[in-house]
Order: sequence, then C-alpha cells, then structure tokens
Amino acid sequence: MKKHNFYAGPAILAPEVKEKASQAALDYQGIGLSLMELSHRGKEFVEILDKTQSHVREILSLSDEYAVLFLTGGASTQFFMTAMNLLDQNETAGYVDTGSWSSKAIKEAKSFGNIEVLASSSDKNYNYIPKAYDIPNNLKYLHLTGNNTIFGTQTKMWPEINCPIVCDMSSDIFSREIPVNKFGLIYAGAQKNVGPAGVTLVIVKKDIVGKIERQIPTMLNYATHIAKNSSFNTPPVFPIYVTMLTMEWIIKNGGAKAMEQRNQRKAETLYNEIDRNELFVGTCNTEDRSPMNATFVLKNENLGTDFLRLCEDAGIVGIKGHKSVGGFRASMYNALEHESVEVLVSIMQEMVKKFG
Repeated sequence: MKKHNFYAGPAILAPEVKEKASQAALDYQGIGLSLMELSHRGKEFVEILDKTQSHVREILSLSDEYAVLFLTGGASTQFFMTAMNLLDQNETAGYVDTGSWSSKAIKEAKSFGNIEVLASSSDKNYNYIPKAYDIPNNLKYLHLTGNNTIFGTQTKMWPEINCPIVCDMSSDIFSREIPVNKFGLIYAGAQKNVGPAGVTLVIVKKDIVGKIERQIPTMLNYATHIAKNSSFNTPPVFPIYVTMLTMEWIIKNGGAKAMEQRNQRKAETLYNEIDRNELFVGTCNTEDRSPMNATFVLKNENLGTDFLRLCEDAGIVGIKGHKSVGGFRASMYNALEHESVEVLVSIMQEMVKKFG
C-alpha cells in the first residue's frame, strides 16, 4: 500500500531523491566506495558541496553578499548562535513570538543581549500572526519565524525596517519566493523541505558578521565557517548530498515559484474541505493559515479514534497534531503529491457519511 506521508519532520523526500541517495549510499558513482566513506576533503565531496551551494543561490537568487553555510545542531543551535554572533551585551534585538520555536529562540537569545518581545500571539494560543506592532529604531536585528509547524500559521508579509531580519525558515524555506534582500540571516533545519535531518542551512550576509566584541568559541563563530567553506571540521557529508539532490529536484520542477504554486494548490484543496466539512474545524485565523502545516480538530473529539483508523487504513501517516496541542496536522511540504491530499480529503468526506 502506498503511504501518504504527512509527518511534520523528518519529512517526505521526492522519490527520485531517495533513489539516487540510496545508490550513493552503496557505491558513489561507481568508484567502489559509499558516499558515507568518502573524505570530506576529497574532490568528490568538494564538488558536491560547491554544487549544493550553487543550487541554493540559484533558487533564492542570492548575491555574493551572502554566504551559504551547512552546519550542524539544528535550528535549536541557531536560536543562540544568531544572538551570540550578532548581538553585543548592551545592544537590543526585537523578537516576534508566534509559537513554541520563537519562544525558545527568545529564551536562548536573552543570554547575549537585550531582547525586546515586540508582539506575541500567545494570548490566543498562537492561532494568528501579530501584524500591528511598533518596531524601535535601535534594534540590531528583528527575529521572525517564517512558519509555525505546531500551530499551523505562516508569516505572509515582511516588515519594512532599517535593520536586518533574522528568520527561522526551518519549515517553509524553498516552498515560496521570498524577498531575500530583506534578510540579514536565514536559518533552517533541513528535515522539512531541504533534506534529511543532520544538516542545518544558514544563509548570512557577510557584512553583518564580525561586528561584536565578545569572544566567540571557534565552532560557534559564523566567520569560522565562512572562511573554511563549511568544512572547518567534518561536515555531514550524506545529508549535504541529499540536500544537493533536493535542490536539483526543485530546480528541475520550476524553482521556488513553481513550488509555491504547487503548495498553494494542495493547501486550497485541504482547507476548502476543512471549511465545508461539518465535522472538522480549522484552528488558525484564515489569513494566517500555513500552506505547509494545516492544523484542525474534530468538533466531536470522540470521533478521533475513528478518523485515525480510517486514515491508517488508507495509508495516511503522521496526521496527529503535535503532542502539546492535540488535534490533527497535515504537513504538506514540497515533495508531497497532490494525490495524498486528495486521499485525506476523501477520508474526511467518508467521516461525514458515517458520522455526520
């Protein structure tokens, strides 16, 4: 039975990406060695790294002002690494609190400077994106979260400000076009739209690095990784290779613009059903709904077991909501086919026939 993968992460990869990666795991390009056995200093991996960086630049239209880094530690490490590298103790950064991950970023950043929470949607359990808030003129940077996987909201508009935007795009990078010139730094855990878990993508404007006074540990200094082209220490070779394959798949299929259209079609199909179906209700403000993570609940919680059983019988996996909020969540990242959304919608319609 075909599986319809709605897990929030590690998430679905395109079939051709998995096929090429599986072959490389056994024997990379016929050289008799697994990709995982190759030296990260060897020409084979250097070529992979260069191609991956080039593909990221192409998809996002990045200028040479930006460095493309492949690090480790996930977005959770970037919660403190961004502030450590960009914010002196007597300086102020602004943060917008839109969910669990931004709350964690705020907590970590407070160790390195003054953190001003400019707005928060915690008053309504993060079911919307704050929009009308003042932005002080003294900020070193403004930190935003592009997409909130747990609560199912997405930032649609980027503010016009006189400081760099630092953004956690872990769950929606490469899913839509973005005005990249507005950002000083973008970071993203790979395991949604980039590749497998184990590598973290960081895109940083080079002129904002090296401007603070504190001593930064070598491994946590962006300047270290810029100077050494992400190879100061042994990088995560295999995840970077799968990232390269994913970038090639995105380019082959039309780039960020085509991904945005693809994702919007899937999202419209599911949200239309949520809104018309008498048994289900969405949990977020309509205007802030995420195309990546649709969150919804059954009006009658007692039907949850029946819904999950029907999903399982249809090959649907990963549909349960995050443990902190409950309900249901359908993650629809780039590689998820529209067919899978149609199967989910058919189950929701079957629920009405059985229990409506």
